Amino acid sequence: MSIHLQREIEKLKNRLLALCAVVEDQVQMAIEAFLNRDDSLAVDVERRDVDVDHREVEVEEECLKMLALYQPVAADLRLIVAVLKINNDLEQIGDLAVNVARKAAAVAVEPPLDVSFDVAGMWSKVQAMLRDSLDALVHANVPLAESVYARDDEIDAMKHAMREEIEATARRQPDLLRRLLRVLAVIRNLERIADYSVNIAEDVIYMVDGAIVRHRSHD
Repeated sequence: MSIHLQREIEKLKNRLLALCAVVEDQVQMAIEAFLNRDDSLAVDVERRDVDVDHREVEVEEECLKMLALYQPVAADLRLIVAVLKINNDLEQIGDLAVNVARKAAAVAVEPPLDVSFDVAGMWSKVQAMLRDSLDALVHANVPLAESVYARDDEIDAMKHAMREEIEATARRQPDLLRRLLRVLAVIRNLERIADYSVNIAEDVIYMVDGAIVRHRSHD
């Protein structure tokens, strides 16, 4: 690896890690806004999305510049390709945080539901997946990335169980349908964040080992 390419790769890693921190904070704020019925916090999440988009474009431009100028091969090429993909996943997670924030803003001005769903419990597990996928990226930790990959089925099962619970509640109390659909939308967004966390974990495995693990069983 040339000294110039090594320096550029370190800069690229730092840019990506900065984006990781912003996106993780954005999702945390969105969920807190929903759980605490805090419309002002929800507005802050949407306002910060511009920063996420700007950072995502910067990282992509750096990756493309490095590919054109240095024509990297082997591990360096895998790293840049993985960064490109992870960068896009992080931007998508940021968009999902905005979706949650918009639901939070709507929920905040409505009467609270007289039924509860374990959104906080689901978020706790999704948050752990997201955090571990980012830690795996930082430390090039394949076993940690594999553990994220293995947890996806649990999130899918939680989403399915809560969807059934919401549907049953809607049949009993149809007047709550609009508010229940907002809860369901938040659950779906959490499940998508888990999916993107898995994508990041898969890209970490590719970056470190050169192995493509997409479409494999989670067993």
